[in-house]
Amino acid sequence: MSRLVCVSNRVSLPRRAAPGGLAVGVLAALRRIGGVWFGWSGETCEEPRAEPDVLVRDNVRYVTVDLRAAELDRYYNGFCNSTLWPLLHYATGRFRYASEDYEAYQAVNAEFARRLASLLRPDDVVWVHDYHLIPLARYLRQHSFRGRVGFFLHTPFPPLQLLRVLPSHAEIIRDLCRYDLTGFQTADDLSAFASCLERSPERPASPLGPGSRIEPAGCAARLGVYPIGVEAGEVASEAAETMGEDTVQRLIASLLGRRLIIGVDRLDYTKGLAERFAAFEHFLTAFPQNQGRVTFLQIAPLSRSDVLAYEEIRTGLEQMAGRLNGRIAEADWTPVRYLNRNFSHATLMGLLRAAHVALVTPVRDGMNLVAKEFVAAQDPADPGVLVLSPLAGAARELTGALLVNPYDQRGVALALQTALRMPLGERRRRHERMLGAVRRHDIHHWYREFLRDLTGGGLACGSDAAAASPVDRLPQRESGRARGRREVGRGRGVQDGSR
Repeated sequence: MSRLVCVSNRVSLPRRAAPGGLAVGVLAALRRIGGVWFGWSGETCEEPRAEPDVLVRDNVRYVTVDLRAAELDRYYNGFCNSTLWPLLHYATGRFRYASEDYEAYQAVNAEFARRLASLLRPDDVVWVHDYHLIPLARYLRQHSFRGRVGFFLHTPFPPLQLLRVLPSHAEIIRDLCRYDLTGFQTADDLSAFASCLERSPERPASPLGPGSRIEPAGCAARLGVYPIGVEAGEVASEAAETMGEDTVQRLIASLLGRRLIIGVDRLDYTKGLAERFAAFEHFLTAFPQNQGRVTFLQIAPLSRSDVLAYEEIRTGLEQMAGRLNGRIAEADWTPVRYLNRNFSHATLMGLLRAAHVALVTPVRDGMNLVAKEFVAAQDPADPGVLVLSPLAGAARELTGALLVNPYDQRGVALALQTALRMPLGERRRRHERMLGAVRRHDIHHWYREFLRDLTGGGLACGSDAAAASPVDRLPQRESGRARGRREVGRGRGVQDGSR
């Protein structure tokens, strides 16, 4: 029996802020199956210690290493988030490239592989997550690891015409082909990657969808579509229970009977927040009968306060919200409530349940779990309406949503008006269809399908794992106690991705 070892840029340790979408998926798999979660501690140092930090909770071992302060900025803020992140989200106007950043990216991946390889046993199954660690399989093979290694990309993937902007794009493609299985959120992402191969694979007779798999020519990896999901039952229970929570009740009371439109996103240019604010203003102007009758609550925790582009987004949204409120607000009514703070996952689910409309309009998104959580959180007897961008991966499954182009202010305004006036019967029919999709492709279906295709079965569960590996013999320590290390803070807690 094999053991599961998940690897990501950052490990979401117990008792820290609520994890994002990537972390929720990894935790769901590890808590059910057992195993190891390896990655960065979120801390920097001048020279990493020889042994990683280990924290054991239930049947999961959290194994974390520090990064050198000199490498972090070029690896993380540089290549990962100024080069790969905008390119993967089709935002070439924000793309920046420096060869020094790429060298740091490779150096950190090599260091991850070196540290991880010393802890692995031959039959481990390694599952690598997201764009920070694309070269990891290559480096693990250089350390003679011959076990199964899979990769899942949580972001979109661009077609070759866009990817060519990256000078090192050929290396990125080759590295993604070095895995035993490379998974994508949607069929569009898989097809975009296939377009980058020298010889395109033969297309199946039926359209690609969740669970589709192909074995392309010219690429050692199998490719598959595995849309990530949520724990629908837990979301529904959490949402119903927290409707009585003080924060949710105070929000409902403050609305004074007005309808609530909600948006929940990390503060990021891919979420289309500026376009959303402009569209809401157009809605109030085009349909003035809604003035004083609806409130738009946008929750947007900070993503990277130390990066200029994100500070500019924050400042721009504050100015837009202030201008709109100053122009249209009344003594007892503020049209936009804009919050740059985290809430617990339970509170967020209660807020989603209280909303009449969810406005989920990213300009590009791998999946967007907020859309699925909104569906799961709703009261089936009186559900709200989802207004969703087709540029989010979730739009492939949530066919009961009102689809809108995030750049089309008039279209978003019309969708909001339609949502607020939609009869109960139609709301129920749309919600039932979407809830069925959310339940079918939940978080457990996601990791089970991927791991089944990667391993063909045979993963050990918890304490039933085979003989101890080096990581099992390391002493347990709380991460962050070593002198001279500092925590690198990031906005967290919104359930649509962990970066």
